[in-house]
Amino acid sequence: MEKINVMVNGLPGKMATLIAEKVLESNDFYLFGYSLTGPEIKENFAFIRNSDKQKGMILIRPNLREIKGESFYRSFDGVIGVDYTHPNTVNENADFYCKNQLPFVMGTTGGDRKALEERVKNSEISAVIAPNMAKQIVAFQAMMKYAAENFPDVFRDYSLEIKESHQRGKADTSGTAKSMLGYFNKLGIPFTKEQIAMVREPEEQLKMGVPENALTGHGWHTYNLKSKDGNVFFQFTHNVNERDIYATGTLDAIKYLDKKVKEGSKGQVYNMLDVLRGK
Repeated sequence: MEKINVMVNGLPGKMATLIAEKVLESNDFYLFGYSLTGPEIKENFAFIRNSDKQKGMILIRPNLREIKGESFYRSFDGVIGVDYTHPNTVNENADFYCKNQLPFVMGTTGGDRKALEERVKNSEISAVIAPNMAKQIVAFQAMMKYAAENFPDVFRDYSLEIKESHQRGKADTSGTAKSMLGYFNKLGIPFTKEQIAMVREPEEQLKMGVPENALTGHGWHTYNLKSKDGNVFFQFTHNVNERDIYATGTLDAIKYLDKKVKEGSKGQVYNMLDVLRGK
């Protein structure tokens, strides 16, 4: 089987590095030798290693991306991009992918999501865009969506508390928490994203029960619902330590998008439910 050529953007960030390591060790992929990085990164190279392989990656800063004639611009045919960069660069990066006809998997949260999708729809490429790449959590969200659409206002007059905890380096509110918020709104509970409690301090996270070895990479979410009289209480929780669950989902998204591109897909925005269905 022909290997899928994958450009992992966001090195030397932790999530991008993990994806690059998984790509390098898999027999299904080939790791493209360039990675888009941020202006604050001083290094020109990143080295990706696993037990028996290693590869040097050339890091491309924003001021170099528009230089024409660079060899990597001529090499995007057959490449799938993966974006784990920074929320502030989501739309800028998407514009780069669309201009250079590089289909991509967007794992970075933040940015103007509506503009992001419109940019892809008006381009010659397709993309998988998802605020959460963990397939099991996406399936849980699908169940919540079903409840919201079929049992609207069932939790009217209930109060809601949403708390999400992630590693200190995560700059924005969890995209998963924000998407869940919409379902609770339909179920009858008025709540805004500004009310979501963000936990980023390690001391508080340890008190919550986050393992010390997961402080630099975790996603804990709790949704508490209480009746007006206080006699009924519901709680939904999904806690993820470390990042492997997101890496596995990302690799599945790469395979799915590659299949769609080879079928001729253009201007289409897919999500993780599409990946789960495989259609």
